[in-house]
Amino acid sequence: MNAHSSISADTIRAYEETEYRVFGIAPVTLRVGVRNVLLADLHRAYDVNCSAFITAVNPLSVQADDAENVRHQATLADELKKKNFKFIDGMGQHPSAKWPGEPSFLVLGLSLHEAKELGMRYRQNAIVWCGDDAVPRLILLK
Repeated sequence: MNAHSSISADTIRAYEETEYRVFGIAPVTLRVGVRNVLLADLHRAYDVNCSAFITAVNPLSVQADDAENVRHQATLADELKKKNFKFIDGMGQHPSAKWPGEPSFLVLGLSLHEAKELGMRYRQNAIVWCGDDAVPRLILLK
């Protein structure tokens, strides 16, 4: 599956192990490859059949300073608002907490194609995309 990626196997494993937490009225924790009933409920509540968990911080998984990360994430939020996407704040955090949690958004109704484009525009190695089966999938972009 990852044979053609330039991302290291250790980094991919870290992405797969990360907990993708969605905040809001009904908090949800997404795990790659694990169907999430609460996510399916969220999709129904917003009348969408897909979503993407995406961030603009730490481009290419290189730690940036806090001010730079805040600017990147604010730019992503502005873009999502201009395109009228509904999104919920979140945080991607590996259980070991060796890498700082990354502020993120669960973007409702974001197609796989659109999610990949956003991820590449914000220089991310990967995104997490969820289809109508409510199974979060790691989508490598490099």
